Amino acid sequence: MSKITVAYGDGIGPEIMEATLSILKSAGAELEYDVIEIGEKVYKAGNTTGIAPEAWDSLRTNKVFLKAPITTPQGGGYKSLNVTVRKTLGLYANIRPVRSYHPVVPTKHPAMDMFIVRENEEDLYAGIEHRQTDEVYQCLKLISRPGSERIIRYAFEFAKVNGRKKVTCFTKDNIMKMTDGLFHKIYDEVGAEYPDIEKEHQIIDIGTARLADTPENFDVLVLQNLYGDILSDVAAQIAGSVGLCGSSNFGDQCAMFEAIHGSAPDIAGKDLANPSGLLQGALLMLTHLGQFDVARKIDNAWLKTLEDGIHTGDISSDKHTKQKVGTKDFAKAVVDNIGNEPTQFKKSQIGAGGAKAEIKIKVNRPKPAKKEFEGVDVFVHKAECSAGDLAAQLNKASEGTEFELEMITNRGVKVWPDGFEETFCTDHWRCRFKAGNKARHSVGQLLLNLGAESVDAIKTEGLYSFDGERGYSLGQGQ
Repeated sequence: MSKITVAYGDGIGPEIMEATLSILKSAGAELEYDVIEIGEKVYKAGNTTGIAPEAWDSLRTNKVFLKAPITTPQGGGYKSLNVTVRKTLGLYANIRPVRSYHPVVPTKHPAMDMFIVRENEEDLYAGIEHRQTDEVYQCLKLISRPGSERIIRYAFEFAKVNGRKKVTCFTKDNIMKMTDGLFHKIYDEVGAEYPDIEKEHQIIDIGTARLADTPENFDVLVLQNLYGDILSDVAAQIAGSVGLCGSSNFGDQCAMFEAIHGSAPDIAGKDLANPSGLLQGALLMLTHLGQFDVARKIDNAWLKTLEDGIHTGDISSDKHTKQKVGTKDFAKAVVDNIGNEPTQFKKSQIGAGGAKAEIKIKVNRPKPAKKEFEGVDVFVHKAECSAGDLAAQLNKASEGTEFELEMITNRGVKVWPDGFEETFCTDHWRCRFKAGNKARHSVGQLLLNLGAESVDAIKTEGLYSFDGERGYSLGQGQ
């Protein structure tokens, strides 16, 4: 008997959780439930994380979490509970199986069968944002070497364990040469250790177009957080419906299972929601717990229900639907089919490989590099000002210091020296000062001088080389 933590969530969450748990019980799943409150009620009670402190005790003790969708209130500084749970419990790997159920569920891509492996903790989902000027807001994209290596190695190990033949990496490293460039570089390094698995890299924009056009050409995908979030929904939708896909989140100690869709408050309480996504998440959970027989039994019953033409509204069609039902009746149909097997679909393959395979990833961190200070980027708030006039103020401020103004950019484009009058500028300027390594402790004096010249410095970024390799990007046009 396994004890798990359950949260009913918001919107359609309680309905689809009741349906899912009724199916698990009828199939004989060996589970005990510890129910916690999360989501909208907790947010509105004054907790900006959406989860009460005592609920963490249940999660950390049981280490397995079955979660229905939740609603994050708009504004008010509320943080995404999904992101909070994933990062707090170290659930770095998000695995989303996506396959088509042709011909029963309408799709233009009958041969779809892929897994999306998404990094869960980094990227823009760090949620570090600032308003820096009247006109400019900032969101920091954080990509780490250990975080990238961990998810990429997980993807290759997952492919190996599950008999998959290809791992495709998506980045935008033609533009973000350092962050996405690092992810691509580590993909190449790790991939070299798996000679029997085909490797492929694609730029995210054309790669997304190809995924939407010919998804049958993809097998296992590995992506950073934001790209993975977007592509998994694209893949699920073109397979037939986002309502059919479950999601698993794994770390070294804990795991969380859920549907990939949201709380859909517009249909909450109307007995319209498809519980299949959460049910598929629960099957991933049973597989994780080693309850293969029960998982196969439920999966076969679910496939048989789809074959029988008993469908919720999101997947119904004139050609294949014989009975359009709501949440409760769909769950009842699955329960009634327990013990039956599909005839059109391939029977469930859950646990076909025998004992469950644990994927444990160890990352070897590199030795610290020799770090040399080469200057500083000072970000400045200055309205109604030309680049030339700003440069004159900056040069005056740097007199008597070890810093020399090298470049000014606006939204990344070099505007001084030799800028173009056609370039549109906001009130947010990056001013690059170069200096030798000994000047790293003199940045404060430079900032004091800038203040004396009525220059509003809002942020600084040190410019460093690591073992002689430049650790910062050039300006566009530099």
